Amino acid sequence: MSIPNSVSARPLLGVSRCLLGDKVRYDGGHKLDHFLADRLARHVDYVPVCPEVECGLTVPRPAMRQVGDPDSPRLVTISTGVDLTERMRTWSASRVEELAELPLCGFVFKFGSPSSGMSRVKVYPEKGGSPLLRGRGLFAAAFMDQFSLLPVEDEGRLNDDALRENFIERVFVMHRWRELEAQGLSLGRLVDFHTRHKLLIMAHSVEHYRSLGRLVATAGELPTEVLRQRYLHELMEGLRLQATVKKHVNVLSHVMGYFKRQLSPDEKRELLEVLDAYHRELLPLVVPVTLLNHYVRKFGEAYLAGQWYLQPHPAELKLRNHA
Repeated sequence: MSIPNSVSARPLLGVSRCLLGDKVRYDGGHKLDHFLADRLARHVDYVPVCPEVECGLTVPRPAMRQVGDPDSPRLVTISTGVDLTERMRTWSASRVEELAELPLCGFVFKFGSPSSGMSRVKVYPEKGGSPLLRGRGLFAAAFMDQFSLLPVEDEGRLNDDALRENFIERVFVMHRWRELEAQGLSLGRLVDFHTRHKLLIMAHSVEHYRSLGRLVATAGELPTEVLRQRYLHELMEGLRLQATVKKHVNVLSHVMGYFKRQLSPDEKRELLEVLDAYHRELLPLVVPVTLLNHYVRKFGEAYLAGQWYLQPHPAELKLRNHA
């Protein structure tokens, strides 16, 4: 993964053009996704990509599908059998090189597309029969192979509340990492980054947090590029793991411990009741987090005020409002 020289003020996110409402599909239509085009667009900048149009195909155009070996499929038109595999692969390799020059923080692909599908793309047997759901779009595969640590999803999976939050959380973490790289990776900046992400990482994997802590503790013994690669790999691998209710309760209880001498008996009782209700999935995560943020401000707890766990992404996205 390259290190761009500058980073935009907002996360830069690749996206399949049709999901933004552009009429670039084979039939001249689009697949507008309102969450991406309306809500998320207020907080990120997009790099729209349509592999089929950008490699020189027309709108409209013959529909295509993948055929053959799911590990190395061919891309052919359905009605005429024209093989577009090499054309798409050559263009994809060139486009990936161009995208490497940008501070991308993730990509949203079009589900099921033979060029842009992230996973479960239909691959048809050479001699006919039912397709296997084992393919990846040719461009999507080239992108993910090159940028294995970048957050990626398709718009279908983003309809799942937990997957949506996990993806966007990782996008914003990647954006902060891009900012760190642009400033220059020093030991002091890495320690600050790691410290501020402590609770967020713990909510996904205590094991990865401990491993990252050991890495930071020995950072001075490693070449900068080795340190950068190892830390980012461990960080993004840990954040891919789902932050469950149980994990969140452990982190929230840890945060509560910072106020054990400051909260009144009634305040402690209220907070414990809220945590219990969240644990039993009667309340969404936003409720205990909002209450804890109130105490952070009330008691001027500077360490917690700097924790990204309490504000990992824009509140307007309402990603923690689901039970």
